[in-house]
Amino acid sequence: MKASDLFVKCLEAEGVDRIFGIPGEENADLMISLIDSPIKFILCRHEQGAAFMADAYGRLTGKAGVCLATLGPGATNLVTGLADANMDRAPVVAIIGQASTKRLHKESHQNMDSIAMLRPLSKWAQTIHSPKNIPEVVRKAFKIAETEKPGVTVIELPEDLAEEETSGAPLPFTKLRRPAADHKAIKQAVDMIMGAKKPIILAGNGAVRKRAATQLVRLAEKTGIGVVNTFMGKGAVPMDNPHCLFTMGLGVGDYNNHAFADADVIITAGYDLVEYSPAGWYKPDSGAKIIHIDFSPAEIDDHFPVEVDIVSDLADALWQINEEIDARAGDKLPLFDINATRGKLRSTMADDFAMEKDDTAFPAKPQKILWDVREVMGPNDILLSDVGAHKMWVSRYYQAVEPNTCLISNGFCSMGFALPGAIGAKIACPDQKVLCINGDAGFLMNVQELETAVRYKLNVVAMVWVDGEYGLIKWKQQDAFDGKHSKLDFGNPDFEKLAEAFGMWGKTLTSADQIKPALEEAFRQEGPAIIAVPVDYAENRKLTARLGQVAIPI
Repeated sequence: MKASDLFVKCLEAEGVDRIFGIPGEENADLMISLIDSPIKFILCRHEQGAAFMADAYGRLTGKAGVCLATLGPGATNLVTGLADANMDRAPVVAIIGQASTKRLHKESHQNMDSIAMLRPLSKWAQTIHSPKNIPEVVRKAFKIAETEKPGVTVIELPEDLAEEETSGAPLPFTKLRRPAADHKAIKQAVDMIMGAKKPIILAGNGAVRKRAATQLVRLAEKTGIGVVNTFMGKGAVPMDNPHCLFTMGLGVGDYNNHAFADADVIITAGYDLVEYSPAGWYKPDSGAKIIHIDFSPAEIDDHFPVEVDIVSDLADALWQINEEIDARAGDKLPLFDINATRGKLRSTMADDFAMEKDDTAFPAKPQKILWDVREVMGPNDILLSDVGAHKMWVSRYYQAVEPNTCLISNGFCSMGFALPGAIGAKIACPDQKVLCINGDAGFLMNVQELETAVRYKLNVVAMVWVDGEYGLIKWKQQDAFDGKHSKLDFGNPDFEKLAEAFGMWGKTLTSADQIKPALEEAFRQEGPAIIAVPVDYAENRKLTARLGQVAIPI
């Protein structure tokens, strides 16, 4: 068979059912080999969009999302999307083309060292040097991408090798068992938990893995300890569970930040420092002890002095802690009364979220928009937030019922993520509503992917918050420079006409009472839809005044 045929057989053996991308001349053999494969190729309009689609697909399925690009500019266009997936811990395998090996040693058309470029933003990147290596390289790429913590791997296939005759077979997939926690560390952690007076749990990106979330809820309910989540940990504990103390990471003076200032033991579960710097929630002179539970050892940071570092499969470590607590104090559980210790905090924040739910002002307040969005979205439906001022509001005000139903880019923080990400999400979860919330700046960064959604008849709803400025940058500048800001305004298209030009449904709202009806109508469409909502970002600085300085960097 041709080497490209073997490559495709290896992808099939890994369970790949979708590849997102744009092929080039150097991928021609691979694309022809895909014609007779059950793998569906999703033809995109920009390689960055393809990488974001694979990112969201990988997060939601747990299997590596796959994207493809040609050499040179195709590979460089993948960079932002791959960096985002890698830092947000999404399993992605990128396949890139390369020039013939006969001209790689010299200056030649579109020839560049793509592997050297992509290596710093991936877990592993490798050129295939011989067709005989294909089964090993493909198996290794998927194993590394999907192993905790997940991330990006890259396979480069030169065009002349793809067309060579070869023999071989895919290597068998072997289920990987993750390491269990050290029993001494578990006992030390339980000693600290049972000796605590004001403990708190911080759930991060790793806690939204399904098994980990189940054990985390069990721990919270067994002990009576409240759980605060990061932006990327939404849904680790359901929003209606009394142990859920909502999201932290926007302001350093938010209500749930005070629970950390007051805590004597802090348990971090699946927490990545890229999500929210510990300087925002830990004070070195507080004396609080930190138990860190994650798939890899804790990062070194002077605001993150870990007392017990449990390196393990997160679900297994939480299960062991639960079993140990049962064995020691089964008849005395829960250790704390959640309503007595954290009930006021939870009710204060819940009341705060609901303050503007009936507000009729227009342009609409962010709080009102998100209240209506939450009412329309079901517990399993998926919201993706782009990056900008709206992300701050989504992160604080939009609560999740289940893990992985609110996807936020908060490691690499890439504008342009949400629209293509929503396409990947809809393909991964076709029976769930998928809504992306974008600023008018980030939306136009990958607006071309609307055509992809139209072509594949995907009911992805894109809500655009319209303010005609780079709102988050303005917000940060105003906070830093006593209200001053540089020139940040720009023009926008007529969003209804833009939708019409793409052959899809679109509506620009003119009053706050149109939000829910517009969302309901948008989700009834056979294809994608746009809802443009003029937003009142005067609320930004009002929120700063209430919560303290906005802590998340741009």
